[in-house]
Amino acid sequence: MLDGVVAIIGRPNVGKSTIFNRMIGERKSIVEDYPGVTRDRIYGTCEWLTRQFRVIDTGGIELEERPFQEQIRMQADIAINEADVIVLVCDGRTGVTNDDQFIASMLYKIDKPIILVVNKIDDGHLLPNIYDFYALGLGDPLAVSPLHGIGMGDLLDKIIEYLPKQEESIGEDTRIKFSVIGRPNVGKSSLVNAILNQERVIVSDIEGTTRDAIDTDFIRDDKEYTVIDTAGLKRRGQIYEAIDKYSALRALSAIDRSDVVLLVIDASTGIRIQDKNVVSYALEAGKAVTIVVNKWDTVIKDTNTMSEYTKKIREEFQFLTYAPVVYVSALKKQRINTIFEAIDICYENATKRVQTSVINDVIMDAQLRNPAFEFNGGVLKIYYVSQVSIKPPTFVLFVNNPEFIHFSYRRYLENRVRQAFGFEGTPIHFILRVKQ
Repeated sequence: MLDGVVAIIGRPNVGKSTIFNRMIGERKSIVEDYPGVTRDRIYGTCEWLTRQFRVIDTGGIELEERPFQEQIRMQADIAINEADVIVLVCDGRTGVTNDDQFIASMLYKIDKPIILVVNKIDDGHLLPNIYDFYALGLGDPLAVSPLHGIGMGDLLDKIIEYLPKQEESIGEDTRIKFSVIGRPNVGKSSLVNAILNQERVIVSDIEGTTRDAIDTDFIRDDKEYTVIDTAGLKRRGQIYEAIDKYSALRALSAIDRSDVVLLVIDASTGIRIQDKNVVSYALEAGKAVTIVVNKWDTVIKDTNTMSEYTKKIREEFQFLTYAPVVYVSALKKQRINTIFEAIDICYENATKRVQTSVINDVIMDAQLRNPAFEFNGGVLKIYYVSQVSIKPPTFVLFVNNPEFIHFSYRRYLENRVRQAFGFEGTPIHFILRVKQ
């Protein structure tokens, strides 16, 4: 579970996305040298000093009315409201602007930690420029240059200092937590009601009835579960209504809290592109996934209908070949038991640990059967493997050079591990490190 949420805000073209990319360690935000490229909020995860937190990149806020400015400002407001820590980024080369002062005035009303960052201080003679930003009245400015890594450690240290304190766990929580996600109107709330066998949440045919995440603890067959019902997620480009933005962010939080994610698909309307976008959140979080085809009672069936539908799902979700598929009718409460069978399998595999000697035997045998080919100027050699964590099962491969592995060979190794140990329902992660 993540330790908090950090929002990066500022006027256009001050380098927010560059800082965001540096924090999460990948080029997820689009970075271009002209204003207004980042319109929607973009989410990522940063890890620093054993703490993990979500980072939100936002579009540039400015006084002048430009295309999409109303939506950008609205999204930034939502990011600010949901964040535990706010990072205001300014441009040290251009100095304090009217837009900077406007954003600072917005933040005066916010009772949250605010870190003032002066970006693009990549030269010693620019360092005195940061003193101009004391005029914003937001405390000591912090000079950074993410392109050169200058000041980023200090920024992350400051963020960790302001994040909510970690609560000490009182005993181990043995409940299996699963969230129910999907595009609007696929029957998620009806499915939750069928699972709980009571009218716990609102059910409606109007898209977007459920706006928040609702947690419910219950016991079934002497096992303890927590079901988390979430609002319907839409593709990022479609999330422009303010209340939908809250729903998307809180659904991400629900996914973070889950052990297993149920992706609900509407059998009557078939698979849509939104279904793939929705499940991408769960994949990014490394969660076990079960695909639940709801409204199965509305489909005209013959002896091959289910197998043909499963084949279509496998073709459409080629990145989820390990996920079990179940067919249910929430309305008629049919085949609900198959959901729990899948949840239990997913949880068992997501928490599975493999003996070091056994996983090494499997990987070494895989190398003998199919040696790696030359890639990036060398041939991969794996010396040793060790499982380091669960949820999802994560393995460190000590190698001669991580750059020598081709994506197809990584996939081959994953398939061999799955053949040996199953891991149905859960992703598995490989981390490659140079053998010291």
